[in-house]
Amino acid sequence: MKKLLLFTFLICALAKTTAQSNNYWQQHVDYKMEVTIDVNSYKYKGTQELIYENNSPDTLKKVFYHLYNNAFQPGSEMDARLKAIKDPDARMVTKTKNADGTITKESRISSLKPDEIGYLKISNFKQNGNFAATKEIGTILEVTLSKPILPHSKTTFTLDFDGQVPVQIRRSGRNNSECVALSMAQWYPKIAEFDFEGWHADPYIAREFHGVWGNFDVKITIDSNYIIGGSGYLENANKIGFGYEDKNKKVKKDSNAETLTWHFIAPNVHDFTWAADKNYLHDVVQVPDGATLHFLYKNNPKIIANWKKLEPKTVQLMQFYNATVGKYPYKQYSVIQGGDGGMEYAMCTLLLGEGTYEGILGTTAHEMAHSWFQHILATNESKHSWMDEGFTSFLEDLGMNAIADKKIENPFSGAYSGYINLANSGKEQPLSTHSDRYDENRSYSVSSYSKGEVFLAQLQYIIGKENLLKTLQRYFQDFKFKHPTPNDIKRSAERISGANLDWYLTDFTETTNTIDYAIKEVNEDNNQTTVVFERLGRTPMPIDVTVDYIDGTKESFYIPLRMMSFEKENPNPNVKRTVLSDWAWAYPTYSFLIAKPKNTIKKITIDDSNLMADVKRENNVYEVVVK
Repeated sequence: MKKLLLFTFLICALAKTTAQSNNYWQQHVDYKMEVTIDVNSYKYKGTQELIYENNSPDTLKKVFYHLYNNAFQPGSEMDARLKAIKDPDARMVTKTKNADGTITKESRISSLKPDEIGYLKISNFKQNGNFAATKEIGTILEVTLSKPILPHSKTTFTLDFDGQVPVQIRRSGRNNSECVALSMAQWYPKIAEFDFEGWHADPYIAREFHGVWGNFDVKITIDSNYIIGGSGYLENANKIGFGYEDKNKKVKKDSNAETLTWHFIAPNVHDFTWAADKNYLHDVVQVPDGATLHFLYKNNPKIIANWKKLEPKTVQLMQFYNATVGKYPYKQYSVIQGGDGGMEYAMCTLLLGEGTYEGILGTTAHEMAHSWFQHILATNESKHSWMDEGFTSFLEDLGMNAIADKKIENPFSGAYSGYINLANSGKEQPLSTHSDRYDENRSYSVSSYSKGEVFLAQLQYIIGKENLLKTLQRYFQDFKFKHPTPNDIKRSAERISGANLDWYLTDFTETTNTIDYAIKEVNEDNNQTTVVFERLGRTPMPIDVTVDYIDGTKESFYIPLRMMSFEKENPNPNVKRTVLSDWAWAYPTYSFLIAKPKNTIKKITIDDSNLMADVKRENNVYEVVVK
């Protein structure tokens, strides 16, 4: 009887654990903000009402807000990081050449004067009308609530804020290198995300972001000769003008007013960004059966032709992204000159606009791809930057190749080269490294952008191209408007393909284990050829083998990986393929027979597609040397 009771208890406990793991929840917020900006002093004042919905099973006694502007002050953590890291971001430092020829790099933040720094000060914080205790800790505001927020309940926070727009150092700021007046990213008190892992109240050290899904209602009052572009839908376009108005409606505009209030609504996003300048041109282009695209750029004769040329290509890219991953769900997307390079935001991007046409097209392709991989599929990019940047880079390269006049066979080759060079340098850190914890900026960039891209591209090698594309669409459908984790993309691929892929996620993202297979021996016996392969790296892989014969014919062999329990479709149906017995990871070598003598063979190649990220490709080929 005791055994039966124990067995019943275990079954119930297991069922409960399984149910909890499938019981996804996420917090929800509704922002209402009104802000007035003084374009002469670069100071602004605002009010914020935030309705916070606690969908978690936890009772919350504290909440946390991000105060990103506070990073742009001498002595901040961002300032300290710039001084400590070996290869600081070139945009954030000044370089001085010394008498001995050496270069000294100094943080630009350290030299900011009081009227040049950024800050965000909070006052009058209330919860449901009652004051709550607040404590400012660098770029984080810690709030001890006047009343705990129970599970599955709502509360309302109100506060006043005073800000100063910093001199443009990183992403946000005033008067950037191309003289755009205001790049208003991370400008408001933004509540931190709380999820199944707890609070994500990371200090701002210049890396990535994570936000709570919700709705934004924002009113921005600014001098009437400024033009604004950004997140959301402009609700009072006919009053504002500047090309936003509905041409079919006759509405009198406040053209003589000293200031105008721009009213934006942004539904179901996790951020809100805007930019403003007196000298913006504004073009509008429609994606067929899709979003309206807005282009805002400086009235500079040197760049107008490039921006006009950019517009139809942006339409093509959005159409390709829609077809490849899933349809962009919002009614508008804005490409805005501003910022310090290129950075994605909700329903818009800020990017520098005075470079080459190829440069601004490539930047737009990348940043708009983030609309899928970050602003619809909202990973915690501080912890999993490879899912954010890498998947975006994959879609960018796929899209740029699709719209190019001359297509290339492997559009991901640059990402492979970058990753392989890093892996062989001895400086690689696991993709599971927090984005702020990389030893060098280069290691972060190559890992997040290149190795993250290779993670998806290599899935094509592992499960096949058709399964990979179906995986992206399944991932989008299952996790749009959520916060997917690394396990979620793996499970999407498993559900589509039927393959077991836990080994891949573990080895490729949580370790620095490498892939290295070699052709060890090629021997002849009784007019047959025995080929011996050797696994030198720790990471296992299924193996595609191509044999080229002297007579010009070829055939292929496929060695399944035992732990996958999967057989990939022939990637090249025009070439005869033989499926061999599987290779278990524990065996360091593997041999098979080719039913032809050795002297008929010209070349044997492991993975002639170069989609397997083997870090020593030189030992992947056996080739007969003709004397």
